[in-house]
Formats: sequence, C-alpha cells, structure tokens
Amino acid sequence: MAGFSRRVLSVSLVAAMTTPRWRYAVLVCLCLALSPLRADTLNVVSWDGAYVKSQVLGFIRPFEEATGHRVNIIQHSGGVAEIRQQVRAWNVSWDVVDMELFDALRACREGLLEPLQVSLLTPAPDGTPASEDFIELDESACGVGNVVGSTVLGFRTDTFEQPPQQLEDLFDLQRFPGRRALRKSPKGNLEWALIADGVAPARVYEVLATEAGLERAFERLDSLKPHTEWWETGQQAIHLLESGQVAMASVYSGRVAAARERGQPLAMLWDHQIWFYDVWAIPRNGRNSELAREFVRFASSTDSLAAQARYIPYGPMRRSSLAALPPELRARLPTAPDNLSSALELDAHWWSEHLDTIGPRFRRWLERPVMVPRALPR
Repeated sequence: MAGFSRRVLSVSLVAAMTTPRWRYAVLVCLCLALSPLRADTLNVVSWDGAYVKSQVLGFIRPFEEATGHRVNIIQHSGGVAEIRQQVRAWNVSWDVVDMELFDALRACREGLLEPLQVSLLTPAPDGTPASEDFIELDESACGVGNVVGSTVLGFRTDTFEQPPQQLEDLFDLQRFPGRRALRKSPKGNLEWALIADGVAPARVYEVLATEAGLERAFERLDSLKPHTEWWETGQQAIHLLESGQVAMASVYSGRVAAARERGQPLAMLWDHQIWFYDVWAIPRNGRNSELAREFVRFASSTDSLAAQARYIPYGPMRRSSLAALPPELRARLPTAPDNLSSALELDAHWWSEHLDTIGPRFRRWLERPVMVPRALPR
C-alpha cells in the first residue's frame, strides 16, 4: 500500500506541473501521501504519571521497534462517555484504551467495544495456553487484563508522631489531624466507609446494595468531607501528598513506590487495600482495528507484562510473567499473599450495574454543604 501511494504521489506531482488545476492536484497527492502514515500510527489511550511511563518503557517502545509502527499516547481519566460519543458518531480516533474493568463491562454491554477472543493472545514461553496462563480472563468484558492495581491509604511520614496503622485511622481526625485526599468517585470510598464502620469486607457489597447500607456509608464519609481534596487522576493524588497539601490520601500503590524512589517522605498501608485490574479494549468502528489487535497481543505477552512490573510494582495478569520476576519484587505487589490478607476486590460487575444510580447520588452529596464541628481540625 505504501509503495502504491508513493507511485500515485509521483504521478500526481507530474500532473500538478502540467495542468492549470495544479492546486487541486497537490491537495489530492498530499492526502494520498498521508494515508499510510495514519494507518501506521496507533492512538493508545492510557492514564498518567508513573503508570503510563511503565507502559512506555515496558512494551510501547519495544512494540514500536519491533513493528515500525508509531504509538501516540493519549491521557484520559476513565469513563465511557468519550468512547460512546466516538463510536456512535462513526468517528473513532481512539484505537486501544486501557480501561477499568467495570467501565469495559458497561461499554461492552452497549456494543461500544470489539470482541476480543482468547485465540488472539500469545501462549506462555513454555507453551501454556493464554486461557490457562492468565490469572483471570473474562472474554465477555471485550477486554484483555493487563495488571492488578491497588488503592491503598498513603500518608506523609513527616506529619504524624505515630504513623497510621489501619484503615480506620483515615477517619480519625483527632489522633491523625490534617487534610485528606480521596478519589472523586463513589467507588472505593463507599467500601472503605463501611469497613471503617465495622462491616466485614466479605459483606460490603451485600450491605452497599441496600438503602440503609448506602446511607450508612455516606454518613461515615460526612465527617471527612469538609477536610477532603478530591482527585480525578492518580497523578493528582500523589501530587497532593508530595506537596504536603494533604496528610493522607487514597492513592494507587504503584504511585507511592515511584514517589519513594524520588525521595519523597511517603508510606502506605496495605490494610484493606482495594485491588482491581484494568483491561485493554478496542472501540468499535475504528480505523486501525487490526493494528490495535496486534498491539494488544504484544502488550499482553508474558515478556511485556513482566517488563512493565519492573518499572511499577503492579501485579501482571499472567502467571508466567509473575514467575519471571525476582522474589523481592513479587513481595511488593498487591497480589503478594501478605498484602492480600485483609484486601477487598473491587466488584467490577457490581459497579457496572449500580454506578448509573449511585454516581449521580454521590455528585449530589459532594455539592451538599456539611456543617463542620468545631472540635474537628480544619
């Protein structure tokens, strides 16, 4: 195709020199010349900060070197709205998207994503099929899992005489004064509020599914609301901690590790971490669907997932990738047995069914003023 376009370009340039309509000819030849460049450029949508850096170093640059295709990285902060708009307008510019599983489930139900078959994926180096090598593989999500991430309680080590020891300390403004930072979303916040209020992790979604449980969670969050900064991206969360604007924050575990490597006085608690995993998804009606599949196949390989974990301590979704990592790194992952002892798995299926009702309620709660008790520090 590229050779054909170059021949057309050459003919068009000659025509431009011999016809009075040379301007039109030049326009046509330029459009034809640019078409293979568009086909060879893949728009990959991901997150920000240390996370996307780990993808670039782990497999995006190797993909470019191995295939000759250029990857253009676009930042987003989650959600389905942009994909829905592009797909329904038949004007899809996002080729591959790193999505939270619950968003991928919603988008898949709406017919916004391409189905991804397990046959697309490479086997493990020892020949184990991908269907057996992946820790979890949900084809109905129209996505392929990449890494297990985790929301943890992060804090500054230079703020408290006695550091926090448990999740409940996030809500204790008397013993641990200072501002907090939480994600501007009901996901994770409502679960932590119920756990801090005494609900066993195994019963969190059972309780949250009731009106009384929702009220209980929002009431527990009321005490934190006047003292909270709300973040929308992982980079914002870690910046609030690094800059000292907050003393504690819900934050992605890998961001804390990256900040500590930069010398920041930060630490985190694995107590009641909320673990989840992202997936690679391909929007429907895209112009580069085959190249997008080639990218997903490459990015989800054993070597790619292991390489990414070396740049950010998130758990790769393949057993063969995990086995390729040194023991000291495996101990720092959300999936390490010690770190999972009190963990809660984010129920992506539950949120994919309930976010449309709880999301607006959470936004109304954010807008509602709350009286600040005088005894509580500002």
